Amino acid sequence: MWNPALFSGMPNYLIAMGGKSILPDLTAVFSLGLPQPVNMFFLSALCFYVLCMAWGTRPVVGIFGGLCYAFATYNPIIIAAGHVTKMFAIAYMPLALAGLILVYTKRYWLGLAVTTLGAYLLLNANHPQISYYFIMVAFFVTIGFKIQWIRDRDFKHLGIAFGTVAVAVVAAALTTALSLMTTSEYSKYTMRGGKSVDIQGDSVKVVQTKGLDTAYAFSYSLGPGEALTALMPGAFGGNSQQLFEDNENIVDALTKRGLPSNVAMQVANGMPKFWGDPNSSGGGPFYSGVIVCLLALLGFVLYKHPLRWALLIVSLLSIIMAMGKYMPSFNTFLFENLPLYNKFRAPSITMVVPQLLLPFVAIIAANLLFFRNEAATLLKADFKKILYALGGLILFLALAYIVMDYGSPMDPLIASSLQRQGANEDIIRALISAMKSERQSIFGGQILRTLLFAGVVAGVIWLFIRNTLKPVLAMAILAVIAVADLLLVGKNYLGEEKYVPAEQMEMQLTRKTQVDQQILADKELHFRVYNAGQEKFSASDYHYPTFHRTVGGYHPAKLRIYQDILERYLYGGTDPTQILNMLNTKYIVVQNPQNGQAGIIPNQDAYGPAWLVQHVEVVPDGATELQSIGSTNLRDTAVIQQSFATGITQPQFDSTASIRLTHFDNDTLVYQFESASPQFAVFSDVYYPAGWNAYIDGNKVEYIRANYVLRGLSIPAGNHEVKFIFEPAVVKKGMTISYIGSWLVLLFVLGGAFMHWRSKQKAKA
Repeated sequence: MWNPALFSGMPNYLIAMGGKSILPDLTAVFSLGLPQPVNMFFLSALCFYVLCMAWGTRPVVGIFGGLCYAFATYNPIIIAAGHVTKMFAIAYMPLALAGLILVYTKRYWLGLAVTTLGAYLLLNANHPQISYYFIMVAFFVTIGFKIQWIRDRDFKHLGIAFGTVAVAVVAAALTTALSLMTTSEYSKYTMRGGKSVDIQGDSVKVVQTKGLDTAYAFSYSLGPGEALTALMPGAFGGNSQQLFEDNENIVDALTKRGLPSNVAMQVANGMPKFWGDPNSSGGGPFYSGVIVCLLALLGFVLYKHPLRWALLIVSLLSIIMAMGKYMPSFNTFLFENLPLYNKFRAPSITMVVPQLLLPFVAIIAANLLFFRNEAATLLKADFKKILYALGGLILFLALAYIVMDYGSPMDPLIASSLQRQGANEDIIRALISAMKSERQSIFGGQILRTLLFAGVVAGVIWLFIRNTLKPVLAMAILAVIAVADLLLVGKNYLGEEKYVPAEQMEMQLTRKTQVDQQILADKELHFRVYNAGQEKFSASDYHYPTFHRTVGGYHPAKLRIYQDILERYLYGGTDPTQILNMLNTKYIVVQNPQNGQAGIIPNQDAYGPAWLVQHVEVVPDGATELQSIGSTNLRDTAVIQQSFATGITQPQFDSTASIRLTHFDNDTLVYQFESASPQFAVFSDVYYPAGWNAYIDGNKVEYIRANYVLRGLSIPAGNHEVKFIFEPAVVKKGMTISYIGSWLVLLFVLGGAFMHWRSKQKAKA
């Protein structure tokens, strides 16, 4: 349950943990055993098709909606980036929404089955942020229906619907008890639980915050106007990897300022074509498909039900939330007041809400356009509305084209870089101006693209009104165009070059280097490795944790006290020797600057798995403790915060006293202690009180936090066996509740489906 390979140790159930369930692997069942990533696309299409059927659309509309949802461009982007749990959660959102629709339209038994199944699969995809955004969608959808129920005074249905959904959601939530309870417990000790110290360079001061810092949480914000990429994929230049290669206009602008043509070409080729916020959609656009967006626009215009306003409001709200730091007042208010919202980072992810709702409103529109009774006749009366809506959109885009300044958050960085290379101000201004002109041209081209597709949509509708096209054929034409468009755009982000043979990937992940072989030859029970290379503490720092217990690695929710150590001492600028020694860092991996080859530096001064100190220094607060460990000889002195120092007595000197590690596995560490006088021991393992227990000769004893991030223990005189055992009670409790929940899910899914079948049989009789 404890993983010693990352960050000197963290709970393993935050990385991978299997629970106990009566249910089979439903993801494998519903995806027909298909391999990744095609199983993710298939599941997305399948679940959205179920949503379409729940709404009552024709199969051709369901196929259109399912494929468009599956191949929305954000999906291949996150698959290419390895965000597997996020993609599965996105795939299951439509299924959960389908369950709500069934319940809210009075198909209670089937709704119970589908809501339970959808909520179970969504929550067990284990991406709380996507689940959170779906709850937001569910809330607004419920409000939309509730308004109509109140208008109709259908209070009995209101009560039955709420009760059915509540029962389904509770059953599904119980199955995630292991994940939710362990995550909830762990989060209190992580970066997402707030912080007690604030670090600015070499300065540390006491603070008390809750949740993430807004600066960190909003660092992945959607740039102003970038939401338009849902409609126009290339409006902001594609992604941050695309460059202005051989751009004649930029080259001409630079050569006119006296720059040699070869140099101008080199500069132009290095300039980014993407001009949005590189931390938001730098991986690519949030493109839902122009046909989908145009039909959704018509859906908002033609669908006469309070639900349309609920769907519109939550879509717009999610776009504002995605803008994060670019709408600071509103988003900071939400961040500080919306329950649990301050646990999440990357606000741009809220764009999954319009990614779900735009195709949903689009299939509502398709049903209204082509498949309602007397559709062609009714459309004749609505055709002006359709033209006004499409024309209004083009007018809005034209106004945006005129008023935008086409500046980019990257422009100051580009200017600063060129200044350092010796470019004069005239050259820099000419370059930025030329790039703005090109951006305007790109944006204008995307408007023309949208105008073309709007003409296609209007033309298909007009031909249907004239009875030239039958409903299924009209819908099929739009579906083929829409899916082909999405596939062509998506291929830019998950093309053939992204695929690697499984054998090659496995070899890459499991191949031991010469450095690994040297370190693994050391058979000492317990020590750590520190990767001092450029990839340290990043997503690229995966190699050494694969084979060794490391000081670094990557995880988005590190323990707060460990993050403080990293920020203060290991991110750079301060001598980390003391910190590496106390973390028992026996080997430091460095890169040769000449050839880039890795090598190791043995650290003979590492303090070992545990050591006895001669003195305990008590300091008033965490800030002082964090500062003190950088200037104190930690081999001889332990630094303890006042709040942990109750009952601690100073150790008595004994030159023969010793403590040594005799047994190590992930969850149990055993030490042998000998001394003629009481001592204080510091252990090189991370302090995590939510599960680690200390025992002396089998008797449980209290231990404390020492040196800000480690464990400390007072040990009486004599010969003693000291044990640390990781035995978090929350795991056993969560596993039991999850198991009970799995039975309830099975009961509600099968029982609901059976009762639905039975009621249909009675209706036939």
